[in-house]
Amino acid sequence: METMELIRARHSVRQYTEKTISGEIRARLDEYAEELNQTAGLHIQILYDEPECFNNLLARYGRFVNCRNYVALVGKKAPDLEERCGDAGERLVLKAQELGLNTCWAAMTHGKSRAEVREGETEVILIALGYGKTQGSARKSKAPEAVSNITPDSPEWFKRGVEAALLAPTAVNQQKFTFIRSGNRVSARAGRIGSCLKIDLGIVKCHFELGAGKENFVWE
Repeated sequence: METMELIRARHSVRQYTEKTISGEIRARLDEYAEELNQTAGLHIQILYDEPECFNNLLARYGRFVNCRNYVALVGKKAPDLEERCGDAGERLVLKAQELGLNTCWAAMTHGKSRAEVREGETEVILIALGYGKTQGSARKSKAPEAVSNITPDSPEWFKRGVEAALLAPTAVNQQKFTFIRSGNRVSARAGRIGSCLKIDLGIVKCHFELGAGKENFVWE
């Protein structure tokens, strides 16, 4: 499945079956997580067969059911840590989708994870992981003009990038981001008021880059 097909197919899923993730798929996910750790300077961990984190009142309030696997996005404290976690986490989300799994970003609706958090590190956010009871459903998106300076004359790569960004998951579907193009240079800005804005910025920049093709532009 091509990248844009994965992006369009992936939706947030909170209710999971009891099907176990096979050893082969675990190995592929773990290998990719380690690649992301190396490139993004993070300490991403995938915890399997651990039902306690999503077995509490907060998780039930968030409508999570039978979540036994999750990704912990951990890294050394830094001003750009949340953005890097958003980018790397979404790349792992799309890899999971490619492997037939479902996911859901979870900021507060869970209990204590069992991830290792070393000195100087912090756990930024979790991603629920498993085989969904459904494939989820699409949410309403803003118009491209509401989140960018797109025009009918914009290059196709910019249009594809904005389309991909609008398909990205954001906290409570807030979509508080803006892409501004000047020639082949693109700047991405987060909103000022909202939750998880820096994480969201990393996620939508990941989608934009995958949709536009990193060879077509330069981040400002």
